[in-house]
Amino acid sequence: MASRTAPHEQHHDSAPPNGLAGEPAAGGHDRGERKAPSKLAFSNDNPPASEDEYDDESPRPPASTDLGFEAVTPGIDPRSYLAKRTTTTSGAPSVSYFSRNDVTIPSRTGLRDPLSRQTTLPYKMERRESLSEIRAANPDLSLSGNIISATFSAPHSFTYRTGGQWDLKSRRGQSALIDSFAYLSSDATPWNHTVVAWTGEVDHPSDAPLSPPETPPTTTVGASSLNPLSAPVPVDATSKPAPVQSEGLWVPKKDQERLEYELRHDKSMPTIPVWLSDEAESTPEGITLTDQTRWRRYAEHDLYTLFHYKQHEPSDGRKERVQWADYYRMNQMFANKIIEFYKPGDIVVVHDYYLMLLPSMLRQRAPGMYISFFLHSPFPSSEFLRCLPRRKEVLQGVLGSNLIGFQSYSYSRHFLSCCTRILGFPSDTLGIDAYGARVQVGVFPIGIDAAKVESFAWNDTVTEKYNTLKSMYEGKKIIVGRDRLDSVRGVAQKLQAFERFLELYPEWREKVVLIQVTTPTLVEAEKGDPQKKVSSRVNELVMKINGQYGSLGFSPVQHYPQYLSQDEYFALLRAGDIGLITSVRDGMNTTSLEYIVCQKDGHGPLILSEFSGTAGSLGDALHINPWDVSGVAEKINLALTMSDDKRMAMQGSLYSHVTSHNMQSWISKFIRKVYTVLGDSNNAIATPLCDRALMLSRYRDAKKRLFMFDYDGTLTPIVQEPSAAIPSERIIKSLRLLADDPRNLVWIISGRDQEFLKQHLGHISAMGFSAEHGSFMKNPHSDEWENLAEKLDMGWQQEVIDVFQNYTDRVQGSFIERKRCALTWHYRRADPELGEAMSRECHKELMEGVGTRWEVEVMAGKANLEVRPTFINKGEIAKRLVKTYHNPGAPADGPDAGPIEFALCMGDDFTDEDMFRSLNALSGPVLDADHVFTVTVGASTKVTLARWHLLEPEDVIESVALLAGTDDIQQVSEVNLAALSSVEGRVPGALH
Repeated sequence: MASRTAPHEQHHDSAPPNGLAGEPAAGGHDRGERKAPSKLAFSNDNPPASEDEYDDESPRPPASTDLGFEAVTPGIDPRSYLAKRTTTTSGAPSVSYFSRNDVTIPSRTGLRDPLSRQTTLPYKMERRESLSEIRAANPDLSLSGNIISATFSAPHSFTYRTGGQWDLKSRRGQSALIDSFAYLSSDATPWNHTVVAWTGEVDHPSDAPLSPPETPPTTTVGASSLNPLSAPVPVDATSKPAPVQSEGLWVPKKDQERLEYELRHDKSMPTIPVWLSDEAESTPEGITLTDQTRWRRYAEHDLYTLFHYKQHEPSDGRKERVQWADYYRMNQMFANKIIEFYKPGDIVVVHDYYLMLLPSMLRQRAPGMYISFFLHSPFPSSEFLRCLPRRKEVLQGVLGSNLIGFQSYSYSRHFLSCCTRILGFPSDTLGIDAYGARVQVGVFPIGIDAAKVESFAWNDTVTEKYNTLKSMYEGKKIIVGRDRLDSVRGVAQKLQAFERFLELYPEWREKVVLIQVTTPTLVEAEKGDPQKKVSSRVNELVMKINGQYGSLGFSPVQHYPQYLSQDEYFALLRAGDIGLITSVRDGMNTTSLEYIVCQKDGHGPLILSEFSGTAGSLGDALHINPWDVSGVAEKINLALTMSDDKRMAMQGSLYSHVTSHNMQSWISKFIRKVYTVLGDSNNAIATPLCDRALMLSRYRDAKKRLFMFDYDGTLTPIVQEPSAAIPSERIIKSLRLLADDPRNLVWIISGRDQEFLKQHLGHISAMGFSAEHGSFMKNPHSDEWENLAEKLDMGWQQEVIDVFQNYTDRVQGSFIERKRCALTWHYRRADPELGEAMSRECHKELMEGVGTRWEVEVMAGKANLEVRPTFINKGEIAKRLVKTYHNPGAPADGPDAGPIEFALCMGDDFTDEDMFRSLNALSGPVLDADHVFTVTVGASTKVTLARWHLLEPEDVIESVALLAGTDDIQQVSEVNLAALSSVEGRVPGALH
C-alpha cells in the first residue's frame, strides 16, 4: 500500500534545510511496521524501562538523562536506576516493547530519517472503512482526511550537541498513546496523521553553547587579567564570588530547521515540534531556551494534583499567577502552530490536561474547526474542582471542543456536573449546551497493543527470567506490584494491607512473597518533600513487615526501588500468582491490562483498586477499596484460595476484553465518534470565548476606537430589584480611563431611562449615552438629551398599561416600569414558574392586540416583557455612531476625522442582538471585520449574532480593565495577566 504524505507536507521543500539531502524516511519498510529499537532496558546490562512507559495515566515529564534526579528511597544511589546497553546473543540490539531507537541526527549531508527506524509487529490489516466511505456517510462535513493530534510532549526527548548534532531518545511514559499515534499514521487507517508536540526540555551536555554567539559574559570571575596591573584585588578568603548565571541553551535556526525537517518527514509518525520560549528569545538567527520546565509547572502543580484529589497549602498566589500566564501562553503557542498548517476539514484531537485551554483557542481562530479533546487523567467532583482558582477558565477552554472523551463514566459525570454547577450550563448524560452548540461527552477506556505485549512477553529471554523467578520462589505464592513512588499509587496502603493479611491469615506466613517494584515519580508537584515522605513511609513499612513476619532465610516483602528492564517486567507479570494494584486515585493504569495479557497461561487473579480508571472496564477483576486494609487482606486470601475453574473463567473473560478492546479499537472508536458527532450537529457552531489577548493587541494598534456597552447584565449583574443595579468602583474607574483617552469614543447604550444613567454614570462627562433602547441620546461633553422618538405617536401606551396591570394583579411580586418611550413588565421577584407562564400568556395577548394595531415591538427579556416603538432600537444607534465617527476621507484636522480601527460592542440581552446585527452588516463594507469585536454575555444556551462570548458581567469588567490599564501589574488578575503576557511575549518582569 502506498505511503501517504503528512498534512501540509506539500508546503515544504522536499530537500532538508541548509542543503541537507535527506534519504527517503520510510527506509523501504512498510508503513504499517515500525522497526525494532536498538536499545533495551535490562536492570544490569541495559538502559532501564521507566514505570511510566507502560503506565498511561497521563503524559509525564521527560526522564532525566543524567544523575541530577533524586533517589526515590533514602540511601539509594540514582545510578541504581540506570544500566548499560545490551545486545542479543547474535550481537544485534534486542527488540524492546517500551523503548525506541536512541539516534543522532548529524550535521552532515546524507541523512536517513532516524525516526523511521521504529518497528513493531505489523498492525493486523483487517478490512477498514475507506475515507471515501466515511465521506459518503458524512457529506456535510467535507472531511479533508487529515487528523492532527496535539499532545504536550513529543514522542522523543532531545539532546542538542555542539555542531548541530541532535540525539533522540524514547520519552518515558505514554506508550499506549504513542502507539495510537503510530497506528493512525500507518496504512492500517485511512487517515493522514500528524502529531503536534512540544520538544520537551532540550537537554544539552556541557560543551553545548548556552547563549547566542558573541554574548558578553555575565561575570569576569575566572577570567585572566589583561596585564599584571589589572589583576583582581584580593578579597577576604571567606567571600564567595557570584556564580555564573546561565542564560539558557542557544539553538541556531539552521539546527532548529534540521530537526523540524526530520520530524516532519518521518513516515512512521510525522511530528511538528512546538518551540516554547518568550518572544524576545526567538529570533531569525535562532532560539534561546531558558527555564524550560516552566511550561509544565501549572499543569503539574495545580491541575495534576487537584485532578488526583490532592491540594496544596495556600500561598500568596504570586507564583501561581506567573505559572498560569505561562500555561496560557503555552496553549496559545500550540494554537498558533496548529493554525499554521490547518486546513478546513481537518480533525484536531487534543490530549490531556496540559492543553485544556487549546480547544477554545482553536475555536477562536477557526470557528468551524472539528475539535475533540481526550483527558487521560481522572476528573474530580465539582466540590473539589471549586478549589481551583482558574476553574472557570479551564472548563471553558475544554468546551471549545465538539467531543470530550474520558476514561470512565464517573469522570464524565463529574465533568458534566462541574459545567452545570460552576458555569451554570445545562447538561445531561450525553453532553452540554454551550453558546449555541452542543458539546458531546463520551467514555472511551484506553487500551494497549495486546498483540505486541504478548509477542514480547513470550520471547526466550523473558521465559528464561520467568523460570529463574519461579525457581527462586519455588513453593511460594508471588504477589506482584509495580508503582511510581508517589502519593496516588497507594504503595503504603498496599503494604499495610499485606501486613494485615499476614496478621489475619497466619497459615500463609512464609508461603507468600510480595515483590514490590517502585520507580521515582517524574511529576513536578510530587518531587521534594512529598516524595520523601512517601518513600520514608514505604521503607518503614517494609522493615516493619520483614522484621515481624520474616526470618533469616526469608523476607515476605521484596522491595526493589529501581527501573525494571522490559524483560524483567514481563517475566515478573508472568510469574505472579496475584496482581495487586491499590491506587488511591488513578487514570488508566495499563499495568493491569498488561498483567492480564501475561497471565493467559497462569490465570493469576487481578486485585484492582476501585479508584483506578481501569476498574470500570475490568468488571471481572477483584475490586477493592485501598483504604479498607482488612477488606484488601480478605481479597488477597480469596485470590489465593480461588479454585482453578473460577480463576480460568475470570482470566478468560478479562483476557477477551483486553485483547478485543485494545489500543487500535480505542483510537478508532474515538475518531469514529468524532465525525459521527460532527455529522449529527447540524452544522451548529459555538460562539467562541472572547480572545482577550487578540482584543488587547487590536486595541493597542488602533488610533481610533469605538466602544458600545449595554448596562444591565453587562456592566452590572442582573439583580432582583432594578434600582439596585449599581456600577462598581472598578468599572467606573475603567470607563473613566477609557473615556479620557482622546483616541476612544465610549458609549453606554441601555434600556434604562435618562435619570438612572445620569445618576450613576453621568459624572463621566467624556462618555456618551443612549437611553431607552435608542429613544434618547446624549453626546460626550454635552448636557442635552436628544429625543429621537418625539415625533412618534405614543397612543399605544395606555392600552399596554391596562394589559400589564391585569397581569401585575395576577402575579405577586411583579411590577410595571414606565419609561418615556417604552413600557416594561418585570417579574424577577415573582415565582419563576408562574412568572414564565404568565409572561408567555401576556406576550401572546399583546401580539394579538397592540401588536396588530400599532408599530411596536413586544420583546421578551430576562424576567421581563417590554413594548417599544418598532423604529427605535439599539441597532439604529450603532449604525448612527459608526456613520458619525468613521470618516476615513475627512481632513486630518477636522472633527471626528479618521477611520474607526477598533470597535467593541458588548451586551447580554436580545435587544443587544440589534447592535450585533448592525455591526456585522458594517463589518467588511465599512469597518475591518478583524477589528470589530461583538461580544455576548451570559447564558450558554444562547444563539447569538455576536462573534464572541463572555460568561458573566465580571468577565466584562475584567476585559474593560485590561484595555484601560486600570490595575497595577501587581494587582492585575491572573486571566488578564495571561492575556497581557501573551501580547507582550513574556511575563512582566515585575512579577519575577
